[in-house]
Amino acid sequence: MNDTDIMAIAAHMHVLLRRKTGRVTDTEWMACNADYAKEIVRFARQRAQADQLTELAEWAQRLEQAVQQAANAPVVSAPLLHLGTPLPHSPEAALAAPPPLAPRYVGGIR
Repeated sequence: MNDTDIMAIAAHMHVLLRRKTGRVTDTEWMACNADYAKEIVRFARQRAQADQLTELAEWAQRLEQAVQQAANAPVVSAPLLHLGTPLPHSPEAALAAPPPLAPRYVGGIR
């Protein structure tokens, strides 16, 4: 499951929790922090059971599955740089090659 899907599920959970329980959550944090998402799932299930909210329980299940799939997804690593090659934003790289001159936008709509 990709980040967009997890974010969509987290946003839906946020709306449901806000409408049904008055609880305000952090959607972005829920999508990227597994511990926070697990706590939101626990809270949502507790409230779903206490208040008979089946839709909330279903979305809690979706969020839990999405977080588990994201945790099990393989990590894609960036290509390794050769030793001795300055990093793109290091001071050595700045001294090594001046940035190309970009054409300036002169005149036009303001």
